[in-house]
Amino acid sequence: MGLWQSLMPNEYVSSIYEIDLEKLWNAGLRLILTDLDNTLVPWNHPSVPDTLEQWLKRAHERGFHVCIVSNNASGRVESFSQVSGLPAVGAARKPKPEGFRKALDRFHMRPEQAVMVGDQLFTDIRGGNRVGMYTILVLPIDRNEWWGTRVVRNAERIAMAGLRMRGLKRPQGSRR
Repeated sequence: MGLWQSLMPNEYVSSIYEIDLEKLWNAGLRLILTDLDNTLVPWNHPSVPDTLEQWLKRAHERGFHVCIVSNNASGRVESFSQVSGLPAVGAARKPKPEGFRKALDRFHMRPEQAVMVGDQLFTDIRGGNRVGMYTILVLPIDRNEWWGTRVVRNAERIAMAGLRMRGLKRPQGSRR
């Protein structure tokens, strides 16, 4: 898989709330793996907003399993897992495949049955693509981020320009 192919998401939407769950279900996807910070909630946000709770309820009612796969420290991820009721893999080391495989194994799913949703090209999208999952890039919820992520965003801006030249369309309201 070439660099551009490894970074190209299958979809690019403004937020998780724009994901067409019915379309994913009809495509045979049954497991939603999702990043935590700036994908589900703002960075280090401790609680589950009502809108997220409602979205998770819709996903579960449709039959999806939802699991957090985050590079964040296990303590942060476990804490959010407890308040949200979502299973999670913390310190996942994305884009390495181990964290993704751990989540897939937990639900007895193959990569073709899973979607990876995240706000970062080099970790979420590249990792999901490398494992063979459907990938959805979302805009970061907030500009407040861990300093390491802010550094990577500079390289990501360059990569986004290359992906746009290869056909990636910006969602409405995108700053990327």
